Amino acid sequence: MFNVAWGILYMLVNFSFFLLCYKLFGKKGIYAWIGVATVVANIQVIKTIEMFGIVMTLGNTMYVSLYLASDLLNEKFGRKEAKKAVWFGFFTLIMTTILMQMTLVFERQPSDTGQASLETIFGLMPRLALGSLSAYFVSQFLDVRLYAWIRKLYPARNQLWIRNNGSTMVSSFVDTLIFCTIAFAGEYSLQVWTEILLTTYLFKFVLTAAGTPFLYIARNFRHEEDETAVAGS
Repeated sequence: MFNVAWGILYMLVNFSFFLLCYKLFGKKGIYAWIGVATVVANIQVIKTIEMFGIVMTLGNTMYVSLYLASDLLNEKFGRKEAKKAVWFGFFTLIMTTILMQMTLVFERQPSDTGQASLETIFGLMPRLALGSLSAYFVSQFLDVRLYAWIRKLYPARNQLWIRNNGSTMVSSFVDTLIFCTIAFAGEYSLQVWTEILLTTYLFKFVLTAAGTPFLYIARNFRHEEDETAVAGS
């Protein structure tokens, strides 16, 4: 039960920082959040925990917040801005992966105590990053397009939850499918792989719903930046 209670607290803190990032720094804060979240999520995914009798990896909460970020940009500044932010996150993850792999190659001093820990964390990053980059690239651009399409069908201000949940729940399944295939295919039996796929998606499904109220709060924040007209974007 500790992990469940701590997980709820972590989710609230995670989404609250997302709100603060936008409240304090506006659109630039959302770009910063996307850059940080893409890296942190790929570090967290290395750690496994158990909740409700299910073994899962961390990183899902942080990763779901990326969809909140792109949907918020789409809602307030238009699809072009959301796509630009997705490219920024893509670049951030590539940059981090390359720099940390180069860091591991440096010859360490005999007294160094950090190399082993860095290898544990970042040694797995190339395969995880390949899976994450592929999943991120496809699912985030899919989310941006789906959000814009759903907005045409449900344009009302109070229908934000339909736009957010509809686009994210489809794109996050695509994301989970691609990532699990690249990162875990061949590592586990088909049954275990399927369980990882379904439980990971179910967890993202719940987190997406839980994050919707935070998106409503963020949308009501006002900044000096002029909001881009969504029509025609």
